[in-house]
Amino acid sequence: MSESRRADPQARPPEQPPPEQPPPDHRPRKPGLRERKKARTRFSIQAHAMQLFREQGYANTTVEQIAEAAEISPSTFFRYFPTKDAVVLSDDFDPVLVERFRAQPAHLSAVQAARAAFSETFAEVPPEQMGVLAERNALVLAEPELRAAFTDSMAGSGRLFASLLAERAGRRQDDPEVLALAGAVIGIAVTTLLAGTASMAEQLRLLEEGLGHLEHGFTI
Repeated sequence: MSESRRADPQARPPEQPPPEQPPPDHRPRKPGLRERKKARTRFSIQAHAMQLFREQGYANTTVEQIAEAAEISPSTFFRYFPTKDAVVLSDDFDPVLVERFRAQPAHLSAVQAARAAFSETFAEVPPEQMGVLAERNALVLAEPELRAAFTDSMAGSGRLFASLLAERAGRRQDDPEVLALAGAVIGIAVTTLLAGTASMAEQLRLLEEGLGHLEHGFTI
């Protein structure tokens, strides 16, 4: 073999391209046994709290009374809800909505993805939980203390949705268009609650209709 064709022992093998990384899997995962048990406990606490609020009023009901009715200790109550108003305002929908929104196909617009996420999330809520949710919404409208806390909680929801929009669009969270769209979606959710309809089915219809106007444009 000639010198020109002899292999160079110092030569490096050609670099191989890095393996392709699979896209992130945003498909909603099924909750495990531990998560399902925690969700049942949360719902039980909320259901007993709502019963006490009906019987003796929100202001006259204490955390200790709620804990006793739910057959838990006050310390267990505070592991699930940091305050009494949180038992009315808190739910398990936010993490589910986040998963559903992220799982929507890339060809959908942000508003279409939001509509689908809301629809899929509430379609899976059992009827008894929908009844409690409607009652909680009515209590928020009736109690000034809860209305103020609700306003604060929706500000947090707006920041959360802005981060999801920015992630989906590949933009900064403080992008003016991201903030405007997040504010519009949260505003529709708030005005749906403030409409004061007793039926959750009607509230969800108003939410869907409002998001539809946001997607297709307003006529006024």
